[in-house]
Amino acid sequence: MLDLGDLEPPTPTIGLRSDGVGLFYAGQVNSVFGEPEAGKTFLADCAAVEVLNKGGSVLTLDLDHNGPQSTIKRLLDLGAREGHLRNPERFRYTEPDDDQQVLAIVQDAKVWKPTLTIVDSMGELLPLFGASSNSPDDFTRVHTIVLKPLAKSGSAVIVIDHLAKNADSKVYGSSGTAAKKRAIGGTSLRVIAVDAFTPGSGGKAQVTINKDRHGGLRAKSPSGDKEPLAATFHLIDNDGDLSWALYPAKDGERAEINPIQVTAEDLETLRAMEPPPKTVRDVKARLQWATNRATAVLKAWREAGSISAPFLTDDPVPRSSTPGSGNKEQATCRVCAAPLHAPQSKAIGVCGKTDSEHVDAA
Repeated sequence: MLDLGDLEPPTPTIGLRSDGVGLFYAGQVNSVFGEPEAGKTFLADCAAVEVLNKGGSVLTLDLDHNGPQSTIKRLLDLGAREGHLRNPERFRYTEPDDDQQVLAIVQDAKVWKPTLTIVDSMGELLPLFGASSNSPDDFTRVHTIVLKPLAKSGSAVIVIDHLAKNADSKVYGSSGTAAKKRAIGGTSLRVIAVDAFTPGSGGKAQVTINKDRHGGLRAKSPSGDKEPLAATFHLIDNDGDLSWALYPAKDGERAEINPIQVTAEDLETLRAMEPPPKTVRDVKARLQWATNRATAVLKAWREAGSISAPFLTDDPVPRSSTPGSGNKEQATCRVCAAPLHAPQSKAIGVCGKTDSEHVDAA
């Protein structure tokens, strides 16, 4: 290797942003994951059309049974040329039913050497081999006999995967064993829907970097975040004629949607806590939540005016005897016990102090 002299790390060259920086590495296993209908398959298919229109070749393993009709129509709508899709040296669509068919496709790809291979999805590939998503040994076995040979043929392999179901686990990436992330040789990208992808109107999604083994994409993306914004994916639908663009992040732009989705039930849980929570550590200890979830929910709770929220109930406003007032009962703040004077503050039982003052009082 030293004699060859070229020791520069690879750079991503497929799925180009508007500034020419790619999202995916050739000759590596890359991953795209996210919630259902976030735009994962659209993103992979846009990369396929880009490759075809530049003279490359594409192999699609449709394990999610999207169907050939739907797949071909979507590629045509995105701008693929009919002649390319008719040419088996440029495009091959497969819908394998068992592990032997998958292995035959892999052997064929070793000879054919497609520029891009789309595997949709990992959740359907593993069961074909009797493998569990939660077993690192099972995943490694399938990766070694399917994904790794495809990448070694020189193909940029894009594996579409799904998020874990557990709210705390979603922040780390796709479902199943952590071996999935360790095996990524290229990029692992999270797709977050901003505007839902719907027929007739297109959609918008943000793409963040969950992993970039060689650092080529991360170096051209904002720094400072654990999952920096790699691109904003715009899909425009003009009466079925689709166009798309991948824009790099602007200065200071960050992902708009937190991977931890805060629910109304989460906020209600904090609202009901007595005494109200003060810190992330407090929430973690009392609710047994992971750090990411506790941080996201506590932040949302505070932003919603939550410091006072636990006290905004229909219970009678507490009263106390005030010295020198003939033992008359006077309404007091539910948080800091200060006297209430304004009619509005009496109605809700909270005085006019700021949230930070209430935190100190609590």
